[in-house]
Amino acid sequence: MYPLIDLTGRRIFIAGASKGIGRATAELMSKLGGKIILSARNEDKLRETLSLLEGEGHALKAFDFTDIGGIDALTKSVAGEIGPLDGLVWCVGITHDRPLNMIRPEDLEKVMRLNFNAFVELVRCFTKRGRFNPGLRIVAVSSIAAIFGKKAHLSYSASKAALNAAIRNMQTELATKDIRLSAVMPGMVNTDMFQEYLRNNDGGMDSPDYKRLIQRQYLGIIEPEYVASTIAFLSSLAWGGGWVCIPTDGGHSSN
Repeated sequence: MYPLIDLTGRRIFIAGASKGIGRATAELMSKLGGKIILSARNEDKLRETLSLLEGEGHALKAFDFTDIGGIDALTKSVAGEIGPLDGLVWCVGITHDRPLNMIRPEDLEKVMRLNFNAFVELVRCFTKRGRFNPGLRIVAVSSIAAIFGKKAHLSYSASKAALNAAIRNMQTELATKDIRLSAVMPGMVNTDMFQEYLRNNDGGMDSPDYKRLIQRQYLGIIEPEYVASTIAFLSSLAWGGGWVCIPTDGGHSSN
């Protein structure tokens, strides 16, 4: 089904594997032969994901990525107990929508700490000697929000734009280690975050705000499996290029 994508034997760490895009990516990668290391804060949810995987040799490491100081120890234990990585996927993120006149520095810091700072630290630590194999592929889930504006979406959009910039800069330093970094930029995806948006949006799918969303994202709400297939390709040796940021956005436009 996926003749270009072969992850056989590749050891891939997925941060944020307990649900949504992370879970869909773990499922697909296991079907493609990957040995998946699942990580997120909720161990029970991780075990649910683990039960969905095909093949053998998978593992899980429960971890709260707001604990940035603990990331070095996490990566050291993964490499020591399981082995060096061939792939790293970042599917962790939160949103904290506030209009400009209500946003506070602590709101920005909360979102940036998890969406951006933790990612940079995870890459820094996993790219230390002995913690990765040559040919390491790193893929982060960014967002179309990094390039399109939306009311009250400042902190989330800024964190994703920062993530894209970090990937471009880290690639200049990591290219000599045979490491490739990339990002996918989804539009609205049918995840828990989307369901929360519907619950908090008066009128749900009948609301003017949702109708405007569908007008912009005219191919409809994206299923997590669609994003996962792009991540899987970028995590394989079939992808040999340099830095890339691919919209997986349901035809999103600025209209």
